[in-house]
Amino acid sequence: MSANIRPSGIFDTTYAQDISINRTRGDKILANGLFIILLLLPLVSDAGPLGLSIIPEALLGTINTIAILIIAVQGLNLLVGYTGQISLGHAAFMAVGAYSAAILGRELGMTFWLALPLSALITGVVGLIFGLPSLRVKGFYLAMATLAAQFIIPWILQYPLADITNGTRPLPVPIPELGPLTFSGDVEMYYIIVPLSVFLMLAARNIIRTRTGRAFISVRDNDLAAEQLGINVFWYKLQAFFLSALYAGVAGALFAYETNSLSLQQFQLSKSIEFLAMLIIGGAGFPLGAMFGTGFVILLQQNIIPLVAPWFRETLPQLLPFVDSVNIVAAVNPTLFGLVLITFLIIEPRGLAHRWEILKISWKLRPYSH
Repeated sequence: MSANIRPSGIFDTTYAQDISINRTRGDKILANGLFIILLLLPLVSDAGPLGLSIIPEALLGTINTIAILIIAVQGLNLLVGYTGQISLGHAAFMAVGAYSAAILGRELGMTFWLALPLSALITGVVGLIFGLPSLRVKGFYLAMATLAAQFIIPWILQYPLADITNGTRPLPVPIPELGPLTFSGDVEMYYIIVPLSVFLMLAARNIIRTRTGRAFISVRDNDLAAEQLGINVFWYKLQAFFLSALYAGVAGALFAYETNSLSLQQFQLSKSIEFLAMLIIGGAGFPLGAMFGTGFVILLQQNIIPLVAPWFRETLPQLLPFVDSVNIVAAVNPTLFGLVLITFLIIEPRGLAHRWEILKISWKLRPYSH
C-alpha cells in the first residue's frame, strides 16, 4: 500500500527504482540503519565483547525467540494471508523441522549449516503431503484436514520414531560450530537467527511480487476466477503449503539449536492457535504482519499479562464468589489473551500492519492526510 505512494515531488525515474522495495533514499537509509542497529545490540549487552551493560542479555534471548517465531508466522502468512488456505497444524510442521535438524546433527553427525536446509526441505515435503487435501476441500474442511497434521505428526514422533526422538523425554541437540567458533549462547546464536529472519522476511516479500505470489493472491481472492484465467489452482496451493512448511522447518531447526533441548510439549495444538493469533493481530496478508503480531504477542505474554494478572487474581474471586478461586487463578492468563484477541478482531480486524500502512500513507500525504 504505502510503498506505491511517495511524498509530493518524488518520482520514479528508472525501472529499477520502480520495482525496488525501498524506493526513496530515506527509506533505504532507515531500513539499513535499523538492520545495523540490530547487529550492534549484542555488542552493548552484558555478555558483549565491549563489557557494556546497556542491553541486558535476557533481552537478546527474547529477540532470538521473536525472530524465530517471525519466521514461522511469516510462513503461515504465505499460506493463510496470501493464498487463503487455513492451517491448524503449523506447530506440527515446526516440530518436524526441529526434530529433523536435531536427528541429522545428533545421529548422522551433520553440521548445523547442512542440517538446517535439509530439515527445512524435509518439512516442506511433509507440508506437501498434508496440502494434498486442498485439491478437493477448502475453508472449514481444509482446517480439519490440517488439524490432522497436528495429531498425526506428534504421534509419529512420539511412538514409531521414539528410538531416535526419545519419545516424551527431552532430546538433546548439539551446539552449532563453525571452525573454531562455537555458537553456545544467546549472543552467538543472535548473529545466526536475526540475519536469517530478516533475509527470510525479505524473501517472502519478494515472492509475493513474483508471478507465483500474484497467483497466490488470485487463488485467495477467487479461486474459481483464477482457474478461469488459466492459473493451476491446485499447483499453486501446493506451492503455498510447501513454502509455508519450509519456513516452519527453518524456524523449528533454529528453535532446536537455540534451546539445545526438544520436547513434544513445545509443539502442541495451542502453539498452532497462537501462531494464528499472531498473524491475526499482526495483519494477515501484509509483509510486516508477522513481525508486528509476534512482537506484540510476546510482549503481551511476557510483560503485560504478568503485570496485570496479579490484580485480576485478587479482584475476580471477590467479584465471583460462586466460582472456585483456584479455577479463577488458572484461567486468568488464557482469558486475558483471549480478550485481547477478540478486541483486535472487533477494533482492528486487519491487524497492526494495516494500521501501520495507514499511518505511513498519512505521513507521506501530509498536510493533506485527512
